[in-house]
Amino acid sequence: MRVAEFVMALVMALFSLYLMWKSTELPIGWIPDEGPGGGAFPFWLSLGMLLCCLWMLVRWVTRTSPPSRSTEPYMTPQTLKWFLLVAGSLTVMIGLIHIIGVYGAVPLFLIFYVRFLGRHSWVITGALAVFTPIAAFLFFEIALKKTLPKGFTEPLFYPLYDFFF
Repeated sequence: MRVAEFVMALVMALFSLYLMWKSTELPIGWIPDEGPGGGAFPFWLSLGMLLCCLWMLVRWVTRTSPPSRSTEPYMTPQTLKWFLLVAGSLTVMIGLIHIIGVYGAVPLFLIFYVRFLGRHSWVITGALAVFTPIAAFLFFEIALKKTLPKGFTEPLFYPLYDFFF
């Protein structure tokens, strides 16, 4: 566990530095009469992530966090099984996005994850599977005017576009 904490903090710190560098291709400050530049949110969020990673490394060196003192293995066979189930279901969901779109793939993933892996009730599962895609549609497509992939279901959305636009 100790090695895993160190490696993860180091990898995430390097990733943060890369994202900070890449986001400076766009303005990261405030643009008068416009608001934050296109790189502002990625840059400042990456800086926050870098600071958290550095704090993790400090706690690792001083052995003040429970994982930094742990001698337990990072992944037990049971943990590996759960990891493979989640990673596999996410991979299937991402593959389905190109076929049935985000608004079809996300509910299927939520049903599998919440009901079958999380063992929650059908009421909670159904509510999440129905309301998450609706909220995502309203947020991305209507509020931000950013379309998400819809696959072969795209014609089903034409009446909604007519209604909102």
